[in-house]
Amino acid sequence: MSEASTSGTDGHDVTAWAEQVPERTRLTLDLDVDICVIGAGLAGLTVAREAARLGASVAVLEGRHVGWNASGHQLGTVMPGYGVPLNDLIARVGFEDSRELWSLSKQGADYVRAAATLIPFSAYSEGALEVSNVDVGDALISRLQMLAEDFDTEVEGWQIERVRAELKTRRYFHGVYYPKAFQIDGRRYVHGLAVLAKQAGVRIFEDTPAVGIDASGIRKRIVTPQARLRASHIVLAGNIHLGAPLRRLSETLLPVWRHAAITAPLGARLADVMTFQGSVTDTDGIDHFRIVEGDRLMWSSPETTWAARPQRFASRIQRRIATIFPKLGEVEIVETFSGAIGQTVHGMPQIGQLRKGLWVASGFGRQGLNTTAMAGQLIARSILWGDERLKLFAPFELVWAGGRTGRIVGQAVGAWQRGSAAAAGAFARYREGARAREGIREARLAEANRQAGTRPPRKRPPPGRGPGRPLPVAPKPEVGDETHQNVQRRPREGGVP
Repeated sequence: MSEASTSGTDGHDVTAWAEQVPERTRLTLDLDVDICVIGAGLAGLTVAREAARLGASVAVLEGRHVGWNASGHQLGTVMPGYGVPLNDLIARVGFEDSRELWSLSKQGADYVRAAATLIPFSAYSEGALEVSNVDVGDALISRLQMLAEDFDTEVEGWQIERVRAELKTRRYFHGVYYPKAFQIDGRRYVHGLAVLAKQAGVRIFEDTPAVGIDASGIRKRIVTPQARLRASHIVLAGNIHLGAPLRRLSETLLPVWRHAAITAPLGARLADVMTFQGSVTDTDGIDHFRIVEGDRLMWSSPETTWAARPQRFASRIQRRIATIFPKLGEVEIVETFSGAIGQTVHGMPQIGQLRKGLWVASGFGRQGLNTTAMAGQLIARSILWGDERLKLFAPFELVWAGGRTGRIVGQAVGAWQRGSAAAAGAFARYREGARAREGIREARLAEANRQAGTRPPRKRPPPGRGPGRPLPVAPKPEVGDETHQNVQRRPREGGVP
């Protein structure tokens, strides 16, 4: 994932910064530290940096290199919230705990913003827009009120006209706009975070997998291919690739590969279909895209539960872009990338203490960058300060993800959800079109009546009556008619006939 670099006039000494990038050295000598973090992704580096800033000695072990997987291959959108809908979160843990969890997610977003200001070229556009594939006006109002009044989040509701003025497509209806959300270059951010951790005193060892862990006793032992490490605390901040020693933990995550691409420069035709400069996500989680480098699209859409070369999905992303923005025509894909995320069964991140001195920070698939920063802060402060806010994540325990069967089921469920969302969207657009056609018909009829100087057509008469035919009247009886005489005859006085 590459985005255009800005100039070096933003106050950063780029050359000096580049010299601080950690070298890819292996751990070759035995080491003794306070905290050992396994995994040099976003969460692991944040834990290490914060713990070192609080005075602990910290070492990070990475089996490959910094940000090699999902942490270095994401679209870089930062906003509050979790992968679980807010109403579902309230139903699970209650209103007050949901408010606390939401507040923590906002603090995580603030942490990323503050760290990004220290990293050259990592900060980009502001604002994020969630768009709906169906007409959800009433639900939108309820959600906006909850976010603004109960969860103290700055949001705006966009009507259909506003959404389609920014995104010129009939695929989307209403939208929720987060003005405080922002986008960064995710790859630069994760490598910049490694530099910030090194500045705080963290030692990072790449190409150093943990092949054995003994978490018993006060001092834990970690075995690597060439050396051993002892620590009072171990933080498992890996993903689905933790390896054999931690297979029980990695099996609580459903592996999902998210594939994305960057288009060639689209020039003026991009402005003809999209003027919104922030990130766009649909509420069904199918598409996530934004403009980069002024006239390119970065687009993430297809998912699989198995590893595959990202180049295979270039044509699928091309078709998806054409589906959303048909006016763009055919676009050229110049770069593809993918990353494996670990998705939990309950949909929330796994943050907490497994046993004394053994901590976990994983399951950030579909959670957002803010949650990785939040987890790093919480664990570092819990280890060194005794911060008890980690207990808010206690209801979201480790749950086995089903192994190979879970992958198959997950792929099937994902396909079904995408199909259902597509069907619902198609039906919503059909109803919208039917209403529009009915409105046009009524307008034409009214105009025709106005020009003809006539009133609108009257209601159809009841059956048996033609237009203008009078109601039937009973014939008047003739004089001498017995019936008439009987009707006209009055009884005599006294009541005797």
